[in-house]
Amino acid sequence: MKNFRFSTMMLWVGFAFIYLPMLILVIYSFNASRLVTVWGGWSTKWYASLLDDRQLMGAVWRSLEIACYTAIAAVALGTLAAFVLTRINRFKGRTLFGGLVTAPLVMPEVITGLSLLLLFVAMAQLIGWPAERGMLTIWIAHTTFCSAYVAVVVSARLRELDLSIEEAAMDLGARPWKVFFLITIPMIAPSLMAGGMMSFALSLDDLVLASFVSGPGATTLPMEVFSKVRLGVTPAINAVASLILLAVSLVTFLVWFFAHRAEEQRRKALQQVMEESQAAIAARPEAKPAQ
Repeated sequence: MKNFRFSTMMLWVGFAFIYLPMLILVIYSFNASRLVTVWGGWSTKWYASLLDDRQLMGAVWRSLEIACYTAIAAVALGTLAAFVLTRINRFKGRTLFGGLVTAPLVMPEVITGLSLLLLFVAMAQLIGWPAERGMLTIWIAHTTFCSAYVAVVVSARLRELDLSIEEAAMDLGARPWKVFFLITIPMIAPSLMAGGMMSFALSLDDLVLASFVSGPGATTLPMEVFSKVRLGVTPAINAVASLILLAVSLVTFLVWFFAHRAEEQRRKALQQVMEESQAAIAARPEAKPAQ
């Protein structure tokens, strides 16, 4: 009983440590005072002022756009890398390839950002591309960084799959690409979704890489918030953060809801098939013993 109470207490302490700052941020987004740390009453003027702050809202939409593109590209590249690492056991340079895939996980972002900046500058001098640094270079940098996370998540799922299902499909005449899209992809869909959401969050939150590879007119939300911290943060930043929290919470709830409903439908369909099979077996006439 004591252990149960201690575990429950630590659980609530953990929840408070994670979510209490978010709750305080949402509350202070309704602060009427211009000073963030001074409470001046309830007001929604900072939410209304967001419509007039084109620079801040432009950074928000730019960050969301880059995060969406990064999630799509990182899932595609990370899945291919994970498939190579888990399904192709022997090829020259496999150890080197695995190390290169997972290197961004342990490499400091400062080094990654500086190396990508030097790469873009050298490419611009040699081939004239990219002509200028902006959303495209930020997207490439974020995709390079997030693909490693997706590869780790998807490869863990691929190692747990039962290969007999894919082998049975190929024995029945299905081509490898058809097996991959119709059997493998649905079975690893949860890991793809997890990798995509992780890539979206990492891209939306990144400051270091974007600071190195961005250019004029390509300021992201973390860069905009960091630049305003030096001059003094207004409750408008709290309002933007509260809206992002609301959007992320809604998306997370919808993903959980549809995944839960799909799982319930699959369970009901499987139960119905089992009941029909048992009914068919029960209705089958028993074979008479041979005399």
